[in-house]
Amino acid sequence: MMENLESLEDNYCLENTSPDGKTALPKEESFTIETSLPMERMDAFLKTRYPDLSRTALQRLMHHGYILINGQKVFPSVHPHEGDVVTIRWPEPKPLQVLPEDIPLDILYEDEHLIVVNKPAGLCVHPAVGHEEHTLVNALLYHCKDQLSGIGGVARPGIVHRLDMDTSGILIAAKSDQAHQSLSQQFNERSTEKLYLALVCRNDLPEKGKIEVPIERDSKDRKRMTACKNANQGRYALTTYQVLKRGEYAALVQAQIHTGRTHQIRIHFRHIGYPLVGDATYGERQNARLREQTRYTPKRQMLHAWKMSFTHPSTQERMHIQAPLPEDFLQSVTTLIGGYEGFQYPSLS
Repeated sequence: MMENLESLEDNYCLENTSPDGKTALPKEESFTIETSLPMERMDAFLKTRYPDLSRTALQRLMHHGYILINGQKVFPSVHPHEGDVVTIRWPEPKPLQVLPEDIPLDILYEDEHLIVVNKPAGLCVHPAVGHEEHTLVNALLYHCKDQLSGIGGVARPGIVHRLDMDTSGILIAAKSDQAHQSLSQQFNERSTEKLYLALVCRNDLPEKGKIEVPIERDSKDRKRMTACKNANQGRYALTTYQVLKRGEYAALVQAQIHTGRTHQIRIHFRHIGYPLVGDATYGERQNARLREQTRYTPKRQMLHAWKMSFTHPSTQERMHIQAPLPEDFLQSVTTLIGGYEGFQYPSLS
C-alpha cells in the first residue's frame, strides 16, 4: 500500500487532532445506512455525507480498504442498501508541504473558528501547477499559524470554497475541522447566500432574469467549462440576476448563484449573450468590440464576490459579510457606466 496514500493527490488529507491536541475527527467511525438507494452508487452516496472529499478520493479510500461495507472491501459502483454498515478508518495525514508566506490579507471577519478575507484579483487561492507559491493558502498558513482545518488536504488547508484567480471578493477559510464540516455542509445544502457584482458586455439585457442551464467541462479544453445543450447533461446550475445600472455599451448586474459550479457566472452570462467585461476566456469577441467602442481594456474579468450570508458553525448566528469593491472594479464601473452613484444596491435577503 502506498505511503500515506500519496495517490489521493491533494483531494484528501484529514488531520486527526486539532492544534490543542483534542480529537477533531475520529480515527475510525461507523454508521448504518437507513434507506436503500438502488439508483445511486456508493461513492456518490458517501460524497453527500462527506462533501469536502472528492469522489476520486473516496474511490481510492475504498480501493485501499479504508472504507468497508459490512466489513468487506467493495467497488465504488455498488448500491447502498438499508442496514449496510459503513466503516471508515481515516489514514494518517501527509506532512504539510505548503510553506507559510507573509502576504498581507484584507480580513473582513475573524475568530477562533473561521476567517473571512477579501481576496484580491490575481491571487490564486491554493497551490496548483504553475502557482506553487504566493497563494492565499500560503498567506493563511502564515497568518493563522497552525490553526487551519486539515480537511481540505495538504494544498488546501481550511479552504471551504474557491474563487477564480482573477475574481476578487469574499472567501471563507475554516480554522477547525468542526467549522470546516459545518461550512462545507452549508455550501453543499445551498443554505449560504452568495451575491456577486459583475460588469457585462452590452446594455440591453432584461432588467431581471433567471439562468438555469447545466454546466460541464469542455471536451476540447479541460481547463474550460461550457453550458450544456442538453438539459440532461452536465451539472445543474442556477443563477439569478438584476440589472443595477446601464451604460452605453455595458451594464452593472447583481448576480446570485444558487449553485456553486466552476466559472458559473462567467458561463451563464456568456450563454445568454452578455459575457463579462474583461473575460478573455469566455468573451473574447464581445470584449474586442467593447474595446473598439470605448477604447478601454480592463486587465481581468470584472467579477467581485460582494456579499455572503452563512450560519456561524459555533454560535449558529446568521452572518452577513460584505467586501468593498476593489479599485480596478470601481474604475471600470466609472469608465463604462458613469460611476456607481445614483442608485441603491439591493440588499442580500
